[in-house]
Amino acid sequence: MLPSPDDPSLAKGGGLTTNTAPNKGNLIAEKKKLELARSGYELLDKKRNILIRELMRLVNDASELKKQTAKAYSDAYAALMRANVYGGRRDRIIRSIPEDDSVTVRPRSVMGVEIPTVSVGATDPSFPPYDPHSTDSYFDGAYVEFVRVKRLAARSAMVENGVRRLAEAIRTTTVRAEALKNVIIPEAEAAVREISAVLEEREREEFSRMKVIKNRKAKDGGDQNKG
Repeated sequence: MLPSPDDPSLAKGGGLTTNTAPNKGNLIAEKKKLELARSGYELLDKKRNILIRELMRLVNDASELKKQTAKAYSDAYAALMRANVYGGRRDRIIRSIPEDDSVTVRPRSVMGVEIPTVSVGATDPSFPPYDPHSTDSYFDGAYVEFVRVKRLAARSAMVENGVRRLAEAIRTTTVRAEALKNVIIPEAEAAVREISAVLEEREREEFSRMKVIKNRKAKDGGDQNKG
């Protein structure tokens, strides 16, 4: 005879590898758990694939931006050196230039991952924030080059920050997805199989018991009729 569904020996592993008592309520609960785990894994796998695609796009942008930014800095400092050589330092003009506050940062969401979007206010080199009559072409050229540096540096920072955040999100998502795939789902599947097997065995045993009782009653009834 099989033990009771609430027998503590079953909860400790007596006949089951799970810690769940084999009854219909727990079977339903384990099936729901398995369904949720499978749905969760599918969602996490989809999220991971989308994040990877976005990461690869940013990585490609980062590689090109790195080259452009390096060249922009080189050109800008070369232009600054020429301006200093031919016109000397322009401390008075430099101090008159207002602080640039045109850089704004706004978040955008990619599958729940916030990635900063950096934008730089439009700067027209034709209208510099200083008196163009007090400078020469070397100074103006350096200004134009550093405006280009500012734009590229802002974009480069945005892309690099996005790559870092996406890589961390992919790592976290992968850990969770693998936990569902390799731990939670197999455990739930095993629990469903084992509980189902125990309940099916009980049903067969109950059927056999009822058949024996029915046969016994039929035999007893026949004996009484003979008497």
